Amino acid sequence: MSKIILNKNFIRNICKLALNEDLFPEGDITSELLSNKINKKIKIISNQNGIIGGLEFAKQTFNLIDKKIKFKNKKKEGSKIKKGDVIAIIDGNIKNILSGERVALNFLSHISGIATKTNMFVKLINSKCKICCTRKTIPNIRVIQKYAVKLGGGTNHRFNLSDEFLIKDNHIGVDKNIVKVVKKAIKNKRRKVITVEVDNLSQLRKIMGLRFNRIMFDNMNYKTIRSGVKLVKKKYETEASGGVGIKSIKKIASTGVDRISIGELTHSSSALDIKLEI
Repeated sequence: MSKIILNKNFIRNICKLALNEDLFPEGDITSELLSNKINKKIKIISNQNGIIGGLEFAKQTFNLIDKKIKFKNKKKEGSKIKKGDVIAIIDGNIKNILSGERVALNFLSHISGIATKTNMFVKLINSKCKICCTRKTIPNIRVIQKYAVKLGGGTNHRFNLSDEFLIKDNHIGVDKNIVKVVKKAIKNKRRKVITVEVDNLSQLRKIMGLRFNRIMFDNMNYKTIRSGVKLVKKKYETEASGGVGIKSIKKIASTGVDRISIGELTHSSSALDIKLEI
């Protein structure tokens, strides 16, 4: 998988884009009504239990608006927080703080929401099975969302289409020959992981013995997944995908699969409720 780089420069550039979206073309015209001389010490507080993430995004947001604003973390990135916990304290010009409030909170809420949802899944299963995210992400912020998954204890699946071969039903549907498609991937492997998605055990039996890395059981019931895992006998890494939710995760993990991929982690995680309190 492509290495996710989340350094200070990357974060600042993302924050610049977000601030431009919120302040272009005339700035915060409402906060301009306030006096320039008012300084305040303000708290960022959580209204929910969860995993906190995105603190550096919030810090850089305020720093870009006003370098004199002091941002002090009261919680560590990736740590557990409870309802009512003070996450950070901001000290500086109130007008400038209010101008960056929504951008900072949006980063905190979104990253924390994904981390929290991921952690819910992770805690429900045994440690041998990995909870993985997918490419079902919001365009242009995939790096941030996959970072949030890692914060919550999850594992990143491939970052983009260049990272590994993932032969799915649509690829097989074009050629109508699963063995032929898999052999082509093996021939062009280029040291990349090869994952093959199967819809049934008949497809699995056809490709058993070929030199690839991972089997993905797609939208199968628990009994079929368990049978597939037994059939593989550790010859390949195994993964389950398709329609996975909080209610089904334990049963899927109990089948013995090595990984479970969940689109819900990124495409529909609720934002964590975080507020700025004067």
